[in-house]
Amino acid sequence: MAVLDDFRQDAASMIEWRRDFHRHPEIAFEEHRTSARIAELLSGWGLSVRSGVGGTGVVATLEGSQSGARAIGFRAEMDALPMAEKTNLPHRSLRDGIFHGCGHDGHAATLLGAASYLARRRDLAGTVHFIFQPAEETLKGSLAMLGDGLLSAAPMDEVYALHNMPQRRPGSVGVRSGSILSGADGLRIVVRGVGAHGAQPHNGIDPIMIAAEMIGLLQTTISRSLDPLEAGVVTIGTIQGGTAANIIPDEVVLTGTIRSMSTTGRALLKRRVSELCTGLAAAFGASIACEISDGCPPTVNHPDQVAVVEAAARRVVGDGLLDRNCAPLMSSEDFSFLLEQRPGAFFFVGQDGQGCHHPSYDFDEDVMAIGAAMFVEIARERGGWRPF
Repeated sequence: MAVLDDFRQDAASMIEWRRDFHRHPEIAFEEHRTSARIAELLSGWGLSVRSGVGGTGVVATLEGSQSGARAIGFRAEMDALPMAEKTNLPHRSLRDGIFHGCGHDGHAATLLGAASYLARRRDLAGTVHFIFQPAEETLKGSLAMLGDGLLSAAPMDEVYALHNMPQRRPGSVGVRSGSILSGADGLRIVVRGVGAHGAQPHNGIDPIMIAAEMIGLLQTTISRSLDPLEAGVVTIGTIQGGTAANIIPDEVVLTGTIRSMSTTGRALLKRRVSELCTGLAAAFGASIACEISDGCPPTVNHPDQVAVVEAAARRVVGDGLLDRNCAPLMSSEDFSFLLEQRPGAFFFVGQDGQGCHHPSYDFDEDVMAIGAAMFVEIARERGGWRPF
């Protein structure tokens, strides 16, 4: 745990960076101040830096002084959420309605800590790419960076990322092979009927009644179409329609989300939701438009890289705080796109406090030392580099 001790004894810089990012949050693809500060720090440490990747992304490359062909990537996010912060922290957000409510400020500071540490110890064999990604909350930042030549600018053999997790034991590291997070797709359904007086429903086609039937039937995609041993969710989050109690409207709009833990399950749920809409339209004589917008695939960890995370965790937190088969979550992450392109692993670091996306959430700054030490130990494990 020597590396962890180093970070714990010298955590002031990471805390300073994190609190600065927290005071000045920026939402998806608007992370101009954040990315500029990150690029400035990385350049100052002598790394080769490329800015503007995928809009506001930053990629920094560290070449080891020893010969070695392996290149690994570490990714952190930079974007905040469009929500109000409800804390009384001295470093609370200075921007109304924008808040680092998911800990991306801490993730960016954590990766900066690892980059600074490794930049001072270049007796390495191989290459490390530090990837600071925009727009994770919209599930679009990873694709934007990939589309802008990320893998050409930073050719890597494998890639790793972490996320703080209030639902896990504080100070623990959790990882698993296979799906660790679900895929997510957006759902918008427009039911068009025929308006009528509320006392004369026979003169119309009631889209509210059809929508009510639809909400229940959509759950059969989980209970009767999806393999019972596989997890999935179909949630309707909004219903909009109608103007008065005695008027049957001509249109109702529903929006929601479809989530699944496998690519086959994802395809199945999307197909069955669309088929149900078609069937209900025929049954009631209505018109139903079903729009499913692609979000991201499930986050699927690769076994070899999971083993690397486990080995690093044993050195950082010990076996007692390593959860090597942690329960997956139905949350989603666009790191999944990177894992489709390169083998890698996504892991959790546990903390106390409110859950992510809660208005009173606060990132646990103790997590940064663990996360930074994990990145350093992964680099050592994967590159066969000398002990520091």
